[in-house]
Amino acid sequence: MQRLNQGVYPTMLTPFRNGKIDFKAVDEILEFYIKSRVDGVFAVCQSSEMFQLSLKEKVSLAKHIVEVADGRINVVASGHTSDGIEAQAEELNAINDSGVDAVVLVSNRLDLENAGDETWIENAENLVGRLNKNMRLGLYECPRPYKRLLSEKILDWCIKKGRFSFIKDTCCSPELLKKRLEQLKGSPIMLFNANAQTLYYSLKLGAAGYSGIMANFHPKLYVWLTHNTDDEKAQTIGELLEFMCMIENEVYPVTGKYALQLNGICATLETRSACIHGFTAYQKKIIDDLHSLSMKIESFLGI
Repeated sequence: MQRLNQGVYPTMLTPFRNGKIDFKAVDEILEFYIKSRVDGVFAVCQSSEMFQLSLKEKVSLAKHIVEVADGRINVVASGHTSDGIEAQAEELNAINDSGVDAVVLVSNRLDLENAGDETWIENAENLVGRLNKNMRLGLYECPRPYKRLLSEKILDWCIKKGRFSFIKDTCCSPELLKKRLEQLKGSPIMLFNANAQTLYYSLKLGAAGYSGIMANFHPKLYVWLTHNTDDEKAQTIGELLEFMCMIENEVYPVTGKYALQLNGICATLETRSACIHGFTAYQKKIIDDLHSLSMKIESFLGI
């Protein structure tokens, strides 16, 4: 099985129009990512509003993205939202059948009550045993409904299991990132940082790339940073991104969809997970200015 690309994997937004997935806008978003030279996309994730999608919608969305991407970039997807192990296996096998390059397990689904590592590992063994044996797996520390960080013991289990190719890290801790990267060294498991504030730091320590919200706002900047970590300008760009990402929790994903509009994508601001009326003129101005600044930085970098 060919190794997944390192680099940038935007957490792909799902556009809606009149309550339904707008597949024409999906195509536009995907082409925008590809034109920005991203290395892959993370579809049917929290940014995609997977908790508000039916299984049929999740599968049709993943399949459509795979078909449109047509091998130009990697496509990984989750859709892992069910509570029971049997239902989880059903949805993950269905996502795998869509043709994605990897299926991403959500860490909190394996320990719903946060009972401890033994419970997590027991449930993970049960779930993985029900999945297609050829399925490439990833792990995502999704913040909803609670952030279940992967312990050293769980990471050891993942390494020994031999089924996992990457983790989408949301620990946001420089110390823990360093420890995790040391633990994963020499294993086939790559670490993709979801946190822009610690991204440059983690890239210098060997992280495989970035998979986070802000790649919906200015993906070219993240692509440049992940592929030019040793450039003399990299630290400055990393520091700029560190502060530019402060907008990420403001009525997201509405803000992300507005940023896509600024990049010429014909998508509505409609969401299922946030109230569009909470998107104020103040927030709109900030994103307008963020977009303007992003264009200036891209010009400075010659991208």
